[in-house]
Amino acid sequence: MKQEKVLPAAITIFGAKGDLARRKLIPALYNLYADEHLPDQFSIFCVDFLTIEQGAYRDWLLEGVDQFSRTGKADRQKWAQFSKSIIYIQGDFMQAATYTTLKTAIKKFEDTEKVRGIRMFYFAVAPRFIEPIADALCNNKLCNRDTLDRIVVEKPFGTDLDSAKKLNRYMSKRFKEKQIYHIDHYLGKEMVQNIMAFRFANYVFEPLWNNKYIDHVQISVAEEVSVGKRGGYYDSSGALRDMIQNHLLQLLCIIAMNCPKQYEAEAIRDEKVKVLKNIRPFTTEQVFKNVVRAQYTAGRVHGEDRPAYRDEEQVAKDSNTETLVAAKFFIDNDRWKGVPFFLRTGKDMPRQSSVIMIQFKDSPHKIFKDDVLPNRLMISIQPELEIGLLFEGKEPGLHMKLVPVEMDFMYKGNYMQSLPEAYEALLLDVLEGDATQFMRADQIEWAWKVVMPIIEAWKKSPKKGLQFYEAGTWGPKAADALLKPHAKAWYTFDHESEGATTPAAFDDSHAPSRVDGNGTPEMSNPAEKEAEQETSHA
Repeated sequence: MKQEKVLPAAITIFGAKGDLARRKLIPALYNLYADEHLPDQFSIFCVDFLTIEQGAYRDWLLEGVDQFSRTGKADRQKWAQFSKSIIYIQGDFMQAATYTTLKTAIKKFEDTEKVRGIRMFYFAVAPRFIEPIADALCNNKLCNRDTLDRIVVEKPFGTDLDSAKKLNRYMSKRFKEKQIYHIDHYLGKEMVQNIMAFRFANYVFEPLWNNKYIDHVQISVAEEVSVGKRGGYYDSSGALRDMIQNHLLQLLCIIAMNCPKQYEAEAIRDEKVKVLKNIRPFTTEQVFKNVVRAQYTAGRVHGEDRPAYRDEEQVAKDSNTETLVAAKFFIDNDRWKGVPFFLRTGKDMPRQSSVIMIQFKDSPHKIFKDDVLPNRLMISIQPELEIGLLFEGKEPGLHMKLVPVEMDFMYKGNYMQSLPEAYEALLLDVLEGDATQFMRADQIEWAWKVVMPIIEAWKKSPKKGLQFYEAGTWGPKAADALLKPHAKAWYTFDHESEGATTPAAFDDSHAPSRVDGNGTPEMSNPAEKEAEQETSHA
């Protein structure tokens, strides 16, 4: 069904000969066009340093669409029409002539259409080019209408708090906040967007969404891939900066935020910032008790030999850069005080998996001897796109015997249509001026504030606490130990995995904390009290 059209759009991609443009941006724009979501009048200006002929460039992009698009190979007739709007501009980002050529091309498009429409500038470039491109856009008045012109900036936005603040100041002197879209593709994923609908449109869960009923939360993003050819970037970044500071903290915000006053960008982003502000800061001592960092060694993933991280291309042989991080955070507000949020991400792991697991507290009334497994809510962002609720039920038969059973909502079983990729949703949001799924400048700075104590502690003691794990495994034992006394192992939503749907993932000797008769959480054992004291304010 044809949707309401947005204004005519001049879309510019800086770094258009790069991997992001070929694998994600152009396939996303093509699918939006094929599904009639792009305006009738649009042009895509692709700017890069490399020299290539227009036809060869379009053929190169078509190969990318055929290989990476969710819809498979492009319809040749539709591609022929779509690709007419792709214009390659060879130019150095540091040279003024590049922007003169771009300005002329955009003006020609707008003069032809006889309307000044939307201008979108996508920075698919290395961080060092953000400031010079932004400066050139400002000086050439290419992005000077705050209601029509938008900039999309990829992560990483800064390398620490100081650099993020500096970059925010730099951008704010040239553009309005509402013009800048800090993109995190995780926020465009279908299941991530569904979490808000799940929480705030279904009252059955929201009254339980607090420290009275929830024991702990796990957020885990496991990657099968190794660092590969990204060693040059990754060795100066690591998993903390590459994943925790943005993707996982964003997921934490969505799970932990209070209900916004309305479904509107600023109201939602206000609530997310409040979560980050209330995350309990670490002392240096607490970093080494509550954060595990590790690096993969040689191993096998799906039968394929993988080298150790230190043997990857452009990685220092004595590198201490982490490829896995597991951390325990607390949010000190009325809703979440005392509830640990466990975050984990790692590379070279057994399977690709992005999951959120909300573990409820044990039932206060134990009338069944085999009532041993607390309820839990599982949200699989990828690859399953599934929400499951685990609860105890009676096994069929003559005797009262409880077994864990699961209720599932699965996209695959409920919807027939192909789901849009994250970049499709986010690019359309930019064109429509909807900033709901994008980070605000203050949100980025607060996310950096959360991880800065960890960065500084590791910088002071670069080798202290560094663990190692074999490629193809779920990480070091220390990452599992971090979960105690709440659980024995990280939840993976793998239906074929022993720990995924059985009590094996929980440490029965340390039952989750219960609620007393007044609704006050009470610690179930001394180890839990000690864990709470270790992470309390200095």
